[in-house]
Amino acid sequence: MTKRFFLPESELPRQWYNIQADMPTKPLPPLNPATREPVTVDDLSHIFAHECAKQELDTTHAWIDIPEPVYEMYKYYRSTPLVRAYALEQYLDTPAHIYFKNESVSPLGSHKLNSALPQCYYCKQEGVTNVTTETGAGQWGAALSYAAKVYGLECAVYQVKVSMQQKPYRSSIMRTFGAAVIGSPSMSTRAGKDIITRDPSHPGSLGTAISEAIELATTTPNCKYTLGSVLNHVAIHQSIIGLEAEKQMQMAGEYPDIVIACFGGGSNFGGLAFPFMRHNLFDGKHTQFIAAEPDSCPKLTRGEFRYDFGDSAGYTPLLPMYTLGHDFKPANIHAGGLRYHGAGVIVSQLLKDGYMQGVDIPQLETFEAATLFARTEGIIPAPESAHAIAATIREAKRCKEAGEQKTILFNLSGHGLIDMTAYDQYNNGDLVNYSYHKS
Repeated sequence: MTKRFFLPESELPRQWYNIQADMPTKPLPPLNPATREPVTVDDLSHIFAHECAKQELDTTHAWIDIPEPVYEMYKYYRSTPLVRAYALEQYLDTPAHIYFKNESVSPLGSHKLNSALPQCYYCKQEGVTNVTTETGAGQWGAALSYAAKVYGLECAVYQVKVSMQQKPYRSSIMRTFGAAVIGSPSMSTRAGKDIITRDPSHPGSLGTAISEAIELATTTPNCKYTLGSVLNHVAIHQSIIGLEAEKQMQMAGEYPDIVIACFGGGSNFGGLAFPFMRHNLFDGKHTQFIAAEPDSCPKLTRGEFRYDFGDSAGYTPLLPMYTLGHDFKPANIHAGGLRYHGAGVIVSQLLKDGYMQGVDIPQLETFEAATLFARTEGIIPAPESAHAIAATIREAKRCKEAGEQKTILFNLSGHGLIDMTAYDQYNNGDLVNYSYHKS
C-alpha cells in the first residue's frame, strides 16, 4: 500500500503550461486606465521583468521552457510528494480516495517559491538590482526574500498590517533573508499616506500593499515589482505543481474526478488545476474543479465580473475579473493570503465559461477541517490551505451519502507552523465567523 509518490529527477517537467493558449474563449485584455486601450508588453515592462510581461500576455504558446538555472534550483526541493490521505479517508468513513499534493515541503513551507525563483531570475538577467512586492500572510514575502538573496537582489516587502500583527514570525523570516519589511498601509508612500488619512485605523489589505509596492518600484531606480498570485505569469510558473501531479497520479493508478485548491488570487489553484483542465478541453475528461475561498471574501461566489483595478490606489492596469471592488476592506481572518478583493484574469474567464466553480467556507469550518487533518495526517496546514481541506471533506461526505467512489485531489499549498496563534485562538474558542455583506 503506497502512500507517497515522488518523481525521479529525470521526470521533472522542463516546461511550464500556459492554459491561455488553449482556452476556447481567451481572457479579455488588461486595459490602460488612461486610454482604455489594451496594455502592451512594453507597458507592463515598466513594472515587471520583461520576460514576465511577455508571459503575461502570451495567448499563443501553450508550453514555455523553464530556464536551466531555475530548473536547477527547483531540483533542490522538487518533486514534492503526492500523498494518499488514508487516515483521513478512514476517519470520514468515505468511499472517496483522497490525495494531496504536498507543497508545504519546499524550503519556505509553501508553493510560493515556484514563482519567486523565476521572477527573481528574470530580474537578474535584465540587470535589475532591487525587487519589491506585497504579501498577506507572508508566504509570498518569505519566498521572494529568499529568491532575491539567491540572485543577489535587494528586496522590500509591504506586508498587510493586520497579518504582520497576527504572524510576526513570518516578518522575522523575511528579515532573516535580508529583506526590508514594512507594514501596509504605511507612511512611506503617497498611496499609504492617502489611505491612512482617509481611515487611520485601516488594517491593511493586499490591495493597499500592492499600491505601495508598485509605487516604490516605479520611483526607485533599477527596481521591478513582483507578484505572488493573480497574474497570468504566476499561474504559468505554478503549473509545475499540476504537471508533476499528473505523472504522480499515473503512478498511483488513478485520475482525479475532483480537483480542489484554496483561492486567494488563483496561483496555487491554477497551478494544480490547469494542467488537468486541458484534458477536459481536449481529451473528453470530466474532472470537476473547485476553488475554495473564505466566506468573508467571496469574489468567486458573490463578486461581480467587470474591469477593476488590482490595487487600492488604482496604479495597476484595469483587469477583467470577478471582484468585490478594489476598495474592499476585508475582515481580519487568519487566512491572510486569501483576503484579496479580486480573482485572476484566467480564472475569472474560466469561471464565467463554466469550467470551474467556487465555494465559500466560514472560518470556523476551516479550522475544524485543519484540526482534523492535523490529527489524522500529522501535518498542521496553513489556514489558507485548510479551505481546500474543508472543501475536500465536504466532497468526501457527499461521496459517502451517495455511495460513490470518487478520486479527490487537493493542493496542500503550505504548512501552518507559523500560524499557531490562530490555532490557539481556535482551540480556546476565541475565533468567530465573518460573512461578507455587500454594502
